[in-house]
Amino acid sequence: MFDILHNYWELLLMGQYPHGALGGLAITLILSLLGLGLAFPVSILLALARISPMAMFRVPATMLVYTIRGIPLIMVIFWVYFFLPLLIGRTITGFTTMLCTLVIYQSAYLCEVIRAGIEALPKGQLEASRALGLGYFRTLRFVILPQALYNMMPSMISQFVSTIKETSLGYVINVPELTFAANQVNNQLLTQPLAVFSLLALIYFVLCFSFTELADYIERRITRKRAGRARKNSGNATGGLPFVTLPATAASKENS
Repeated sequence: MFDILHNYWELLLMGQYPHGALGGLAITLILSLLGLGLAFPVSILLALARISPMAMFRVPATMLVYTIRGIPLIMVIFWVYFFLPLLIGRTITGFTTMLCTLVIYQSAYLCEVIRAGIEALPKGQLEASRALGLGYFRTLRFVILPQALYNMMPSMISQFVSTIKETSLGYVINVPELTFAANQVNNQLLTQPLAVFSLLALIYFVLCFSFTELADYIERRITRKRAGRARKNSGNATGGLPFVTLPATAASKENS
């Protein structure tokens, strides 16, 4: 495995670049970042539609989310691969196909993450904002969404980890991502498939484990911050000022 990594690290990292198309781990990360980044605003709109009191928005959004979440990703890839060129009247690259697939698929999953974050906030947040004269959309923009997105940051990083693993399915439509690059290495060596794909699994593990640890760290930090605010609020509950212990000299003067 170390010999394979030493001899083919450039192919695994960047594909044929600079003598050919960019690929390997670089394309995996680019696809994951672009897919999640482009899916993010779509997922916010879907989440707002899912919690909307108006059925004309809520019902179609719910049906779309349930449909996308209820089918395998490989089927979405095939739908986009065969249907999108018919829709726009021109062929598209495998990279574009996989990017569109990730945007569609991740929008449905991120939508539920954001919706859960919004619904987890106390109802008093919305009521207090409306009492102060903020409209529904301004309340969502300035009060509800900032808190929900902050609380859901660890879940979004976890979703990014899932996106990294899902890019490996781009192999079936010749996207030159990390799995495709590993298969190229295997085709050159021919006799060491176990070592090649064990190395591939190790790369995915290190990458995903690192981001998972980052998500856990952010979640612990958010939890500590909430606990600090809770202690501060409990200290101010009696009279607006935290409880302060007087020094011994000050206490004796007060008693005298």
